[in-house]
Amino acid sequence: MIKNWIYLALALAPIGAGAQTAAGARPGGTSAAAPTFDLHIRLTAAPPVPKAYLVTEFEMTDQKVLDSAVLVKGACTFKGPVTDPAQKVTLVVGHLNVRDADSREIFLEAGRILLQGRDSIRTASIKAPALNMAYADYAQTVLEPVNRVGRGLNAAYQAASEERRKSPAFMDSLKMVMRFAWHLRDSLKTAYIAGHPDTYVSLLALQELAGKDIDLSKIEPLFDGLSDSVRSSKAGQAFAAVLERARPTSIGAVAPDFSEPDTSGAAVRLSDFRGKYVLLDFWASWCGPCRAENPNVVKAYAAFKDKNFTVLGVSLDGENTKGAWLKAIQKDSLTWTQVSDLQAWNNAAAKKYGIRSIPQNFLIDPQGKIVGKNLRGEELEKQLGALGL
Repeated sequence: MIKNWIYLALALAPIGAGAQTAAGARPGGTSAAAPTFDLHIRLTAAPPVPKAYLVTEFEMTDQKVLDSAVLVKGACTFKGPVTDPAQKVTLVVGHLNVRDADSREIFLEAGRILLQGRDSIRTASIKAPALNMAYADYAQTVLEPVNRVGRGLNAAYQAASEERRKSPAFMDSLKMVMRFAWHLRDSLKTAYIAGHPDTYVSLLALQELAGKDIDLSKIEPLFDGLSDSVRSSKAGQAFAAVLERARPTSIGAVAPDFSEPDTSGAAVRLSDFRGKYVLLDFWASWCGPCRAENPNVVKAYAAFKDKNFTVLGVSLDGENTKGAWLKAIQKDSLTWTQVSDLQAWNNAAAKKYGIRSIPQNFLIDPQGKIVGKNLRGEELEKQLGALGL
């Protein structure tokens, strides 16, 4: 139960799991040709920490340090060339590899950027050129309302007794608020992007909104609505390439065919199921969210298996977890066809479908076209019912 709650809480993180940022040259030097950024930190009551860092991909296990500076009486400076106006980094004051590090996202834009506060860079005021001021407004008007809901949920969970945390009714009430927060997050980002087509912040918001399982029908019109300068930036071009890679598995496209062995080693092709509605379900025995979703798939399968519907499971297990895969099929009562080439994240079908996170699924119609994506919970049964099954 606790693991499930941690998973749900993490899903509220405002930074999109698949967000692309433009890779620029390492800050630290200067260039006669390129404009430069001039970043100043001033904390009047800074904690006793030695350094500040500029990092990309700010994750516990993968931090790429672009530059660092020694803090002297709570102050330090970073300077460097601006290689792309949409280069966003995370500024960390204190220690890396700490879950609740004092950090803040900024853009390395041309001009003077001043962060001034008492004891935290996160709450410091900012004086900067237009892009960073736009991002500060975005953080306050779009991210903060969602984060406020997330903090309230975490506070409610932490305040609950162990006995209360085991209550399905209590956890369901928190999940209901979580779903509201997801909807709020997406609606606020969509409105911001549509209303601010000329800022790189909208491109960032769009990257976050798209995530790893891109719905082109929603994301592409928003991208097309951005200004030419934003779309033609390095970050804009990189995101356009991401959208193109998503096109073969977008709604309305013909589902790419593939063949993989089932649990007995016999080859199974997706096209073998042509003429039926098929839920192509990517999962793995070691994936907690996948296993939590399996009961919903079992329920939908039981309700519609006699109505021209089936499921084809594709596991991202590897050779070393083959036994766990077979046990999970039995334990979770997955009675439909299961296949895997046991290559884990190198699974051939997963690569063909651009799978970078699981669970993910695709609903395919009898003609082989994709008509739904990532239908979870009751959404799958609702969609099948809407299709007349």
